[in-house]
Amino acid sequence: MSNEQKVVIITGASQGIGAALVRAYRDRNFRVVATARSIKESADPGILAVPGDISRSETADNIVRQAIERFGRIDSLVNNAGVFLAKPFIEFTQEDFDHNIGVNVGGFFHITQRAAAEMLKQGSGHIVNITTSLVDQPIAGMPAALASLTKGGLNSVTKGLAMEFAQSGVRVNAVSPGIIKTPMHAPETHAALSSLHPVGRMGDIRDIVDAVLYLESASFVTGEILHVDGGQNAGRW
Repeated sequence: MSNEQKVVIITGASQGIGAALVRAYRDRNFRVVATARSIKESADPGILAVPGDISRSETADNIVRQAIERFGRIDSLVNNAGVFLAKPFIEFTQEDFDHNIGVNVGGFFHITQRAAAEMLKQGSGHIVNITTSLVDQPIAGMPAALASLTKGGLNSVTKGLAMEFAQSGVRVNAVSPGIIKTPMHAPETHAALSSLHPVGRMGDIRDIVDAVLYLESASFVTGEILHVDGGQNAGRW
C-alpha cells in the first residue's frame, strides 16, 4: 500500500467526538487508526480498528506497530481518550485517582511517545491533545480537581513539546472544550449545562471536530491551546 496518503491515530474513537473525528479525517482522505477499549472492525479499508486500554503501554506499542505494518507511516495523533469525574476533592478515592491518571496522563504519554518517535524519523507530524477549559477557568459548583490535575498537565506538556519539537517539523497543539453534547450527558441535563457557558448553550461535537481540523491544516500554529468553550475562558460571568 502506498505510503503517500497521510495517517492519523485517534484515541477514544468508538463514540462521540472520537467517532466524529474518524469520519472527518476519512473525509479528508486520511487513513485512520481508530482505537478504544471496545471498538468494532470497520469495512472501510482505510480504517484500522485497534481495541485496547489506552492507559497501558503495551496497548500503545500495539497501536503503533499495527499502524506502521498496515499503513507505513504516522502523520497525526489526536489524543481524544479521556475521563472526567466531578466530585468534592476530599471525596476522591484511590481508584478515582488511579483511573484518571492512567487514562488522561498515562494514555497520553505512552501513545504520544511512540507516535512522536515515528514522526521525528520522517521529519513531520502533528499532535493534538483534547483538554478542558475547566483547567483555566474553574466553575463554582463543579469541583473537578482531578480534571485540573490531569488535563492541566496536558496543557502544559502541549507547550513544552511544541518547543522541544519546533525545529523537527512536528507540531503540538491542544483543543480545550467547554461542555459538549455527547452521549455522556443525558438530554435532561442539557439546560443546566448550557447555563455554564456565557453564550448560553452547550457545544456540539462538530465544534470540536472543526477545531481539530483547523489545527491540522494550520502549519504555522504550534503550542496553541485553542479554547472551544462558548466563552468560558474569557473570564467570569
